[in-house]
Amino acid sequence: MSENSDFSRSTSHLSPTADLEAQSAPISASEPSGVPTASASQARQRSTAPTGSTLQVRRAPAVGHFLRRYAIFLVLAVLVIFFQSREPAFLRITNLFSVLQSVAVVALLGIGVTVTLAVDGFDLSVGSVAAFTLMLTSYAMVVLQFNAAQTVSLALFTGAMIGLVNGFLIVWLRIPDLLATLGMMFLLAGLQLIPSAGRSITVGLNLPDGSVASGSFDPTFLAIGRYKLWGYVPLPVVIVALLAVLFWFLMERTRWGRVFYAVGGNETAAYLAGAPVKRYRVLAYVISAMLAALGGIFVAARVGRGDVFAGSSLLLDSVAAALIGFAVLSQRRANVVGTAVGAVFVGIVLNGLTMLNVPYYTQDFVKGLVLVGALALTFGIGRGRR
Repeated sequence: MSENSDFSRSTSHLSPTADLEAQSAPISASEPSGVPTASASQARQRSTAPTGSTLQVRRAPAVGHFLRRYAIFLVLAVLVIFFQSREPAFLRITNLFSVLQSVAVVALLGIGVTVTLAVDGFDLSVGSVAAFTLMLTSYAMVVLQFNAAQTVSLALFTGAMIGLVNGFLIVWLRIPDLLATLGMMFLLAGLQLIPSAGRSITVGLNLPDGSVASGSFDPTFLAIGRYKLWGYVPLPVVIVALLAVLFWFLMERTRWGRVFYAVGGNETAAYLAGAPVKRYRVLAYVISAMLAALGGIFVAARVGRGDVFAGSSLLLDSVAAALIGFAVLSQRRANVVGTAVGAVFVGIVLNGLTMLNVPYYTQDFVKGLVLVGALALTFGIGRGRR
C-alpha cells in the first residue's frame, strides 16, 4: 500500500497533456539515451500523413460514385462504338431518327409506368392497353368510319376509363396492383380479338357476319405517325419529347409531383399530412393508361392497320426502360429522365442487333444480358463495400 501511495504522489504533478505526450513519444530500446526523441506534435504529423492505402480508400468511393451515376451512359457509349465499328450506317441521321421513332412509344409507356411506380404501384397492363387501342382505332375507322378527331378522342377516353377501372380495383377493392393490372392485361388481350374474330384489321376486312368493311384510314390520322418535320424528325418523337419534359417538370418541380412521391414513400404519413392519397393513386393509373392509349395511336398511325401482334413486346420494353431509370444518375427511384434514357438504351440495343443480322430468337437474350450487366455495374460494383 505504501508503494502505491508513493507512486501516486510522485506522478501527481504530471498534467494530462504531459501524460499524453509521454505516451505518444516513441520508445526504442536500441536508441542511445542521448538521442532526443520526437515530440508529440511530430508524432501526430507522422500518424496523420496520408499513406498509399489511405489514398486508395479515399479514391474508391469516388470511383464507386462515378460508376453509380454514369454506368448506363458508359455502357451505352460502348454499345454505340461497337455497333458503329461493325456497321458504318448505324450513326447515319436516318437510322438515328428511326431508332428514336421506335423508342418514342416505349418511352411513352415507360413514363406511365414511372408515374405508377412513384406511388408505390405497378402497371402491367400498359402493353395490352396500347395493343387494344391499336385495334380500337383501326376498327373505328375501317368499320365504323370515324374521322381522325373522333378516333383519337375515343382512344384517349377509353384509356382513361381503363385507368379508372385499374384504380378502382387497386384503391377501393384493395386488390394488389400486380394482380389487378395482370387481370386487366389478359382481359384486354382477349377483348381486342373479338370484333375482328382474331384477324388483323385492314381496309376491306371481312367481318364475322359476312359483310365487308367499307371504311378506310383517315389521312390526317396516318399523318400522326408518319409525318416528319423538316423531312427528318418524326412527329411522334417531337410529341413524346414534349410530354417527357412536361412530366419531368410535373414530377420534379411541382407540388403535385412531390405528393406523388410522398404517397409512394409513406402512404400513411402522406395521409396524415392531408394529401388525398386515394385520388393520387387513381390518377397515377389514369395517366398511365392514357399514355399507353396514345402509344397505341402512334403505332396504328404508323403501320396503317390493326395488327394483332403489334404490341406484343411493348410491355417488357417499357418496364425495362422504367427500371433502368432507377440506375441513371444514381437516382435510385422512378424518374422520367431515367426512363427516357432507358428507352433509348433499349432502342439502340434492338436496332444494333437488327442491323448486325443477329437472329431474332437470340435478341431477347442479348438484350437481357446487356441490361443485367449494366444494372449490376450500377447497383453492385459501383456501390462498393459498406
